[in-house]
Amino acid sequence: MPTSREIRQQYIDFFVAKHGHAFVPSSPVVPHDDPTLLFANAGMNQFKPYFLGTEQPEHARVANTQKCIRAGGKHNDLEDVGKDTYHHTFFEMLGNWSFGDYFKKEAIAWAWELLTGVWGMDKSRLHVTVFEGDTNEDLAPDREAAALWQSETDIDPSHIHMGNKKDNFWEMGDTGPCGPCSEIHIDLTPDKSGAKLVNAGDARVIEIWNLVFIQFNRNQAGLLTPLPAKHVDTGMGFERLCRVLQGVDSNYATDVFAPIFRAIHEVTGVRPYGGDLHDHVDIAYRVIADHVRCLTFALTDSAVPSNEGRGYVLRRILRRAVRHGWQTLGLHEPFLHRLVPGVVDAMGDVFPELRKNPQRVIDLIKDEEQSFARTLDRGIALFEEAAARSRLAGDAQRPSQIAAEDAFKLHDTYGFPLDLTQVMAEERGMSVDVAGFKTLMDKARQQARAGGGEQIDLRAQLVDLVQKGTVKPGEFVGYDVMACDVTVQAIYFAGTDGQLHQHNHDDAHVFMVTDRTPFYAEAGGQVGDVGTAAVGEAQLAITDTFRIGDVIFHEGKLTCGAIKPGDKVTLSVDATRRQRIMANHTITHVMNHKLRAVLGDHVAQKGSLVNEDRTRFDFAHTAALGDAQITQVEALVNTDIDKDLPVHAHVAPQEEALKIHGLRAVFGEKYPPRVRIVTIGKPAQEMLKNPGDQGWYDYSVEFCGGTHLPSTGVAKRFVIVSEEAVGKGVRRVTAITGEAAEKAQSIGSELLKRVESLKAAPAEQLHTEVAEVSDVINQATLPLDVRTKLREGISELQRIIKEAQKERGRESTGEVVEIARRIADEADGNLIVRELPGLDAEGLRTAMDVIRKKRPEAALLLGAANDDKVAFIAAVPPELIKKGLKAGDWVREVAKVAGGGGGGRPDMAQAGGKDPAKLAEALEVGRNFAYSQI
Repeated sequence: MPTSREIRQQYIDFFVAKHGHAFVPSSPVVPHDDPTLLFANAGMNQFKPYFLGTEQPEHARVANTQKCIRAGGKHNDLEDVGKDTYHHTFFEMLGNWSFGDYFKKEAIAWAWELLTGVWGMDKSRLHVTVFEGDTNEDLAPDREAAALWQSETDIDPSHIHMGNKKDNFWEMGDTGPCGPCSEIHIDLTPDKSGAKLVNAGDARVIEIWNLVFIQFNRNQAGLLTPLPAKHVDTGMGFERLCRVLQGVDSNYATDVFAPIFRAIHEVTGVRPYGGDLHDHVDIAYRVIADHVRCLTFALTDSAVPSNEGRGYVLRRILRRAVRHGWQTLGLHEPFLHRLVPGVVDAMGDVFPELRKNPQRVIDLIKDEEQSFARTLDRGIALFEEAAARSRLAGDAQRPSQIAAEDAFKLHDTYGFPLDLTQVMAEERGMSVDVAGFKTLMDKARQQARAGGGEQIDLRAQLVDLVQKGTVKPGEFVGYDVMACDVTVQAIYFAGTDGQLHQHNHDDAHVFMVTDRTPFYAEAGGQVGDVGTAAVGEAQLAITDTFRIGDVIFHEGKLTCGAIKPGDKVTLSVDATRRQRIMANHTITHVMNHKLRAVLGDHVAQKGSLVNEDRTRFDFAHTAALGDAQITQVEALVNTDIDKDLPVHAHVAPQEEALKIHGLRAVFGEKYPPRVRIVTIGKPAQEMLKNPGDQGWYDYSVEFCGGTHLPSTGVAKRFVIVSEEAVGKGVRRVTAITGEAAEKAQSIGSELLKRVESLKAAPAEQLHTEVAEVSDVINQATLPLDVRTKLREGISELQRIIKEAQKERGRESTGEVVEIARRIADEADGNLIVRELPGLDAEGLRTAMDVIRKKRPEAALLLGAANDDKVAFIAAVPPELIKKGLKAGDWVREVAKVAGGGGGGRPDMAQAGGKDPAKLAEALEVGRNFAYSQI
């Protein structure tokens, strides 16, 4: 049986090695550069500009595995998670793409070859669907695809089915690239009788691959227009594929989820996952495992839970998981954050960004858990009261319904999203007065609408305006000036209905186009400028500048007054921010040049992000940079800064510029006939006189439309703060410049001194000190070489702490063993319930082992209070289990008294509590519980 890791690699190798595709890393699951999307919901999202024809691809054929979330907007699987075997909010999408290269014939033939030839799937179990057409949109049936399935494969012709627009016309969202698709389904019925179950939502016949033939673009008005070229976009659900190839009956039974289920079992102490579709504990396992994967990936890619947009969706997901842990598993303390390391361990090798800063993800989830926990118990109690009232008010003909007022209070006071209240109602066979809730909670309705993706398509509407020619391009003049007077050509205002309007109103979300502008629009990795626009009393705070085609849009908020087309306004760039951006951008060029000098000519830019805080540079390289290489790159860059080299920009014919020896251009990028050449140290005009001169290799020479410093010395200092892998053969360096770099060096130097001084401190003081220093190190921006030295120093201090703890442990273990022996000798009967003051959970386990060896016939319950925590452990022999006493139930009842929870196997279980003052009472409850059972 192949592992999930092997299956993923076989897919990539098939398209890369055998069919000439380039592997590209997954894009972030949070598409910050595409406001029309809530989350990346398909592999094609990052390639959208290629389908639209607004950008040229580096490769005509690519393949990858893409991180996806479907939990809001047009594609939303949230409601089905936990109820079935194959829906997820987070999943991987294996995909291969053609950008104007191959089309239906190759896509169909290769899909069949991989499924049946490489993976050996039973051909008689495979069914395909093709688009039946739609007369309402004048779309013809996809007879071409149907014919190719017969000519290019040996599929049973009776297994080719026609599908409607809902199933066989794929659209990324309400707008954007789209086209007919051909889905591949597998029949998992025992007798292969599932033909009628294709596209019927039955788990016995599931879709595993969708071949989308991108031919159209849907504009904001809903109209379809042909794209400049035809493309292929395929998507195969990785989890479903693993289920099929591993021969199991559920995605959750694959090795994809097994490590996370183990983590849930270890963290919560509940019984292992059993796979039952109707068992509440197993449902909780599935929901929690799915949701913690989704949260870990989304928060890693810089999303945060909040009250609007994608943050609101994440908060809903988190609260669903917490509610299952709290109500189903009896976990009355934060637990979800403790599962993050399990996700990182399971998936960090494929998605290394998970390992970059998991503590941030842990902290965010824990904060959300703690916030929700403060009201969760009371909210659940309120719901139960509301459910009881509804049952009394209902009758046999009318199903019970949670009143709108109760749903309103749950949302407004206790933080229960409406859908969570609906889930809890559904579990009891009830419904919720949704219409009444929406009337009471209009503001919440607006938030939920934003969370569902209805308010995030404003830029998609602007794309439509540009394509129609409604707005015209303006001139960028910001290389030379930071402020100037301009004429407003067009201005649009976002209404509360999620649409753009041309009427003006105060406090409006605005998109403005001018005849010229000093504001740099985001491009080439450099972020857009911010600043202000003013005319008379009117003030527009510009929060972003971006380009659609050749049109530059200024996005912001109109804080007062009115602005209309034809007005003369003064545009002023935030000069301080721009200065920091220019420093980072110029030094990115220097760093690119020095990376090539240190690592070799194979280094090629794969992506970049330059903002006011840092520069992030992706480049082709197969191995991690060693400490010596990082130090060398830093030294070379700082040498050029110290030299204060002049930075030049010159526009020249592309054909002539390409002849300059050593010039760096992004492979596959489409450049205009006349290009802007940015050089450092020598002007391009001098280089163009003798472009073949080998000496130009010693200078940074790049095509670039961005803004730059007049000379390198303005950047002051350069520091690399991280280096990591972002995909196969692609590394990422993140660096800072200027005062930020100087501050990082200063903080790093002080921390090194502090860590060194701790080595002489008494071991008993180190635990607190090391924790404090570690927190500072984790939160501070530091030079990478300093961070490495600090980690080595912290590791040494932790070794000292562990040795001291071991020594203390050896001393205390002897005492615990002696006490446990005495308890075993003195106890009568088959029930032993005792308090062991001052022990932790490990000490209780030691005592339990000693007592069980001497008294194997007895049921044992031990409890201890330590600081502000309570620990319990229980063991029950087989004879008493048969009588009805189970360790998991026993400790759960006991822990409730002490304000905690837990559980485990019938023979052994442990639990925790928060109230040490309740320890004696809890043990007495435990004694009575045991007597009642045996």
